[in-house]
Amino acid sequence: MPPFDPVPLADLARSARERRDLLAARIGQGVVILATAPERTRNRDAHYPYRFDSYFYYLTAFIEPEAVVVIVAGASPKHILFCRERDPEREVWDGYRHGPAAACERFAFDEAYPIGELDARLPKLIADQPALYCAIGDDPAWTQRISGWLNEVRALARTGVRAPSTLGEVRELIDAMRVVKSAQELVTMRRAAAISCDAHRRAMHAARAGRFEYEVEAELLHAFRRAGAQAPAYTSIVAGGANACVLHYVENNALLEPGALVLIDAGCELDGYASDITRTFPVDGRFTGAQRALYECVLAAQLAAIAAVRPGASWQAPHDAAVQILAQGFVDLGLCAGPADRAIESGDYKRFYMHRTGHWLGLDVHDAGEYKHDGEWVTLVPGQVTTVEPGCYVRPAADVPEAFWNIGIRIEDDVVVTEHGAEVITADAPKRIDDIEAWMRERS
Repeated sequence: MPPFDPVPLADLARSARERRDLLAARIGQGVVILATAPERTRNRDAHYPYRFDSYFYYLTAFIEPEAVVVIVAGASPKHILFCRERDPEREVWDGYRHGPAAACERFAFDEAYPIGELDARLPKLIADQPALYCAIGDDPAWTQRISGWLNEVRALARTGVRAPSTLGEVRELIDAMRVVKSAQELVTMRRAAAISCDAHRRAMHAARAGRFEYEVEAELLHAFRRAGAQAPAYTSIVAGGANACVLHYVENNALLEPGALVLIDAGCELDGYASDITRTFPVDGRFTGAQRALYECVLAAQLAAIAAVRPGASWQAPHDAAVQILAQGFVDLGLCAGPADRAIESGDYKRFYMHRTGHWLGLDVHDAGEYKHDGEWVTLVPGQVTTVEPGCYVRPAADVPEAFWNIGIRIEDDVVVTEHGAEVITADAPKRIDDIEAWMRERS
């Protein structure tokens, strides 16, 4: 797959400016302060690859570390960025920095200053403002720093200066914005999905009995980077046989055994946006009887759940649809005592299916956004993106038919809520039994 052309920086900056304007309108009057993620030391003087804070990026499109965005809302609104200064010596070692002047122009800010001036300027920016919105409790050091600015303003009370009387959690406000994706965001997410689908097809072709799980993982990573994705969106799962019954198995170091199924849960991150796909397939290319029966049950559950994704439906509807199909399948296969409604009511089905059927997807794999509001499941609206991922995990047990032991299956797609239903943006990764077996036959 050829690399995709990136979205122009000017377009990203313009979208970020529009989000800041919207956030300012929602708070009415006050100040927003939000820092990006810090760099993290891996060991000694080596760092983990840098990844910006998702909330910060959503409001700025700025990817450098050591940066803070300030939004002043009200009668005299302005958008301010604090970032690193240009430093020719450090840029030789670490790469290009925009610096305040260029950042101000290229990222649509009204003002920009060196990050070293943050402590001097912040008290003046929050003075006489009614409210301060920030990320509360996320980083104790950052919280202490905000408290210092507030105390500095409070010390000026006798001069008639007032400190903000309201301290609000800004991420809750941004969550409501992030959960509905713009057309621009959906373009990037479809691209990420296409790359990940290609990676899954490549991994299926690479999987063979006698190879290690990490050899298959290497094919995923190769496909991600070859197509221009910056990184995996999360630690890839390549789980052969019984390992697939461990939901968050990430060791990926076991030998693939003949006759086993392989569960791959992997997706790339492209320009900040995640994809998230799971496919399960036979390492030998053909499903056995027990594998086929369980797989058909999980696939039927997933198709029913996807059909329940539509505007106006409850967030819970896809999960309920999947559980109904799975429970009936578990009863029919002798895994649960019937009838299906009793297996659901008692929770007996949860021995084999213990997780939810989906989660929001976007800048984070488990993306921002509420699932319940005032005790009720939220209603799906166009522009939301959710995963749909039912599964079945059968560990050995005395009351479980031995033919099903150590079979783990999950099928996961990324689904956009549209005006009239749902769009599966990861459909190019084979998941129907005939399609999987046909694709496996094409291995060289």
